[in-house]
Amino acid sequence: MSEYFRKLIKRDPPPAANIRFRCAKLHRVTDAAGNSKDSEYNTIYDVLKSRGWKETDVDTEWHIFWCDKDWIHSAFDKMHLDPHQHVNHFLNHQELTRKDLLVKNMKRMRRQCEKDGRPADASKYNICPVTFVLPQEYSMFVEEFKKWTGSTWIMKPIGRSQGSGIFLINKLAQTQQWKPRQDWNPSQPKTEDEEAGVEAYIAQKYVESPLLIGGKKFDMRLYVCVTSYHPLTVYMHRGGFCRFSMTRYSSDKNDLNDLGSHLTNVAVQKHSGKAAYKRTGAKWDVHNLKSYLLTTAGVEVVNRLFGDIEEIVIHSLFAVQKVMINDKHCFETYGYDVLIDVDYKPWLLEVNASPSLTANTVADYEMKYGLLDDLLTLLDFEKYLAGNELQVGGFDLLYKDGCRYSPPEGSVFTSYLGAYNNRLSLLEKLAKTRAWELRNTSKSTGGFFGEEEVVRSQPSRRHAEDIRNPSDPSCARTVRSYPAPAAAGKN
Repeated sequence: MSEYFRKLIKRDPPPAANIRFRCAKLHRVTDAAGNSKDSEYNTIYDVLKSRGWKETDVDTEWHIFWCDKDWIHSAFDKMHLDPHQHVNHFLNHQELTRKDLLVKNMKRMRRQCEKDGRPADASKYNICPVTFVLPQEYSMFVEEFKKWTGSTWIMKPIGRSQGSGIFLINKLAQTQQWKPRQDWNPSQPKTEDEEAGVEAYIAQKYVESPLLIGGKKFDMRLYVCVTSYHPLTVYMHRGGFCRFSMTRYSSDKNDLNDLGSHLTNVAVQKHSGKAAYKRTGAKWDVHNLKSYLLTTAGVEVVNRLFGDIEEIVIHSLFAVQKVMINDKHCFETYGYDVLIDVDYKPWLLEVNASPSLTANTVADYEMKYGLLDDLLTLLDFEKYLAGNELQVGGFDLLYKDGCRYSPPEGSVFTSYLGAYNNRLSLLEKLAKTRAWELRNTSKSTGGFFGEEEVVRSQPSRRHAEDIRNPSDPSCARTVRSYPAPAAAGKN
């Protein structure tokens, strides 16, 4: 929240007066007759306006453009951006956020680690269920399918979202919902219709023993901000939510067509007609999940689970770091979808480049509003921060340039994910600290800010150690050297 910084750090003119933003119209509303109404914005627009920044429709005169993915692909390369301008996607974000490319990059990193004789590192990339890309890997899929007689597989189109086009199978004949004809074979010549393009799918082994709460299946939507791939700099929001099915889960093979019990997508669950959906939006805060698991599974299981989730985030980014086109004008906030099985093992389902920012409950709106407000504070368009903060609101530094950040040794919990998100008090404390630092800087000729600056500085890889500041426990972190493995180039 910029108000804390503006109150304590006076500038004339106020930086906010000069900030310009553009915001893509991210969804449309249609009436019952299907007529298009005026375009509407979602939560991000509210946050941008609340900061007192000025909206502009001019193509080039902006500091931040919250654009859609189509704009990045069609226009970004044709523009010259000034140093102060930023957009909310990396140019080839699909290396991480398209289902088939995510799997391809994971497999490539695993093969590279195995080739280098590092089986322990290779195992860290087994974070997705067994997956094949169709039609390219159809033969391999059939071979694997036959090894698991009676198992269930989930078919997902690589280019769609919100549960569209997904179906479950436990017999090869059921793939005809995807294949162009029943006797289709990848080695046969293509018909004219097939030349036009067979929609690419992934076939993924279904996690048939998910962790249930109240008999309902759920997964987690978590938020990760990457401000740079070189050096890799990752912040993870301690919030997020669980998405619940409104129907009791059943592993009965005769119920595979009941997608409402298998898919947790809000776009699917909103059609359930259940009163609970209208009341809760089929969502539950991650902090509540963590509290629940503490009572049912214990602190040791919770620490292992949430630590493994952070490892999933880090290694998924390692997998694409070498192929991602880094640009100083780009940042990205990813929506990670993670499923937990009955053994408390997390599985990465997919990564979203444009996680939904619309809200279906008041609590959902407040969570997303706070998330985006903290994101804009972290990006620091008004130049209040020092650039080496370990925490900004609900965002905690997770990884930077070979260093892995976590709570101090001796803490009860080993992850900030799901921790109580007292973002406003933390932002106020940060603003006071920055005001103190800036006052001391103006009195100093050597640029040394004193003990507080030392505590907030990022350590080098060779000096990674436990950082503590007794006067400000929120700044304490354990820092470990955690270099990315040598990655194979793009195949």
